[in-house]
Amino acid sequence: MRAFTAVAEHLHFRDAAAAIGMSQPALSGAVSALEEILGVTLLERTTRKVLLSPAGERLAVRAKAVLDEVGALMEEAEAVRAPFTGALRLGVIPTVAPYLLPTVLRLVHDRYPDLDLQVHEEQTASLLEGLTVGRLDLLLLAVPLGMPGIVELPLFDEDFVLVTPLDHWLGGREGIPREALRELRLLLLDEGHCLRDQALDICREAGRADAPVTTTAAGLSTLVQLVAGGLGVTLLPRTAVKVETTRSNQLLTGYFADPAPTRRIALVMRAGAARGTEYRELADALREALRPLPVRVLGAEA
Repeated sequence: MRAFTAVAEHLHFRDAAAAIGMSQPALSGAVSALEEILGVTLLERTTRKVLLSPAGERLAVRAKAVLDEVGALMEEAEAVRAPFTGALRLGVIPTVAPYLLPTVLRLVHDRYPDLDLQVHEEQTASLLEGLTVGRLDLLLLAVPLGMPGIVELPLFDEDFVLVTPLDHWLGGREGIPREALRELRLLLLDEGHCLRDQALDICREAGRADAPVTTTAAGLSTLVQLVAGGLGVTLLPRTAVKVETTRSNQLLTGYFADPAPTRRIALVMRAGAARGTEYRELADALREALRPLPVRVLGAEA
C-alpha cells in the first residue's frame, strides 16, 4: 500500500521510489503484488507515463486512509511504551526559530535525552499543512490560528518594539504612542510571514488605512540591516531584539506605551494527538525554561 500510494501521488515510478526509499524494481513488484491480492488493476502503465485506473483512483483514497490509521496506531503504541522517546518532528516559524530554539534544544538535551527532536523551519501555512497531513507532530508559532482540528498550548506573550536608525526622531524613546505608526516608513517581511500580517494589523489598529510597504525582506536580519541603512523603521518581537540589533551600531530601539502591541507564541498539536499528554508536559517545561527571556509566560489555562 505504501508503494501504491506513492505512485498514486507522483505518477512516476522513479519519483515514487525515491520518496519512500525503495528501488524501482521493488516498488513495481510491490504494486503488482497488491494488484494480485486485490484482483484489480490499479495502474495503467505506458512507456512514457503512469496513470491511475478507475479502480486505482478509488482505492488510492482508501489506501492512504489505511496507512494514516496504521501510522496513528504505531504512534500510539510508541507513546504508551516509552514517553519522550523516538522522533518528534517540530515545525517552527522563521521569526521564532533563531531566538527560541537555543532554549528548546537545551531543554530537550537536558530533560529528554532519548527524544529524537527533528526541527523544520517553514512559514505558517506550510507548517499547518504539515501538521494536518501528519508530516509534522508539533508546531511552535504565533497564535491564534482559528483553525479546526488543532489545539493551541500558549507559552508566552511578548511585546513588539520599534527599531529605528540612529538619527530617527523616535529612536530610543519610551512610551511611544501607537498612533506614531500612521506616518512612519515601515519595512516589512515578505508575503507569507505571519509577522508581516501582525505588523499590518498593528498599523490598522493605530488608524493607518494604507499598506505601508515599499521595501520587504525575506528575514528579520535583512530587515534590520535595511533599517540601519536608513531605509525606514521596523517592528521586532522582544525575543529578536538582542540577536538582531547587535549586528549594527547604527540602530536604536524604541518602546511603545502600555498596552504595547504584542504577539502570542504557542505549541500547536492535532486534536486527539496520541502523544498529547507528552506535548502538554513539554509545554509546561518550556514555560519554565523561557522565563529568563523578555516575555510574559502564560499559564496552561491561558
